[in-house]
Amino acid sequence: MANNKRQLFQKRRLRVRNKLRKTNAGRVRLSVHRSNKNISVQLIDDVQGKTLAAASTMEKDLGVVGQNNVEAATKIGAAIAERAKAAGVTEAYFDRGGFLYHGRVKALADAAREGGLKI
Repeated sequence: MANNKRQLFQKRRLRVRNKLRKTNAGRVRLSVHRSNKNISVQLIDDVQGKTLAAASTMEKDLGVVGQNNVEAATKIGAAIAERAKAAGVTEAYFDRGGFLYHGRVKALADAAREGGLKI
């Protein structure tokens, strides 16, 4: 039975997440989701099972609604870094899910690092 694209994505996502959980126990997870139109990111504490902070291109107050490019991802990365500081988080591990570390995902991570979040 051939795997379809979604199944391959799920396998890749779980492989990345399980590897990160083994090496980064106790740290907060910076989880990224990218669609064709939007990108969103969450700071998740897996021990408590709570989301500490989130940012997305769908938020009107960030001024990136409708943009689906690297500049929008950069603004989201800077916003999540600010919100992480407000939540008292300085370190996190980067969970890219099944997405390649390239383009918008890379721009978001770089902007979060420049904003002071240690990834």
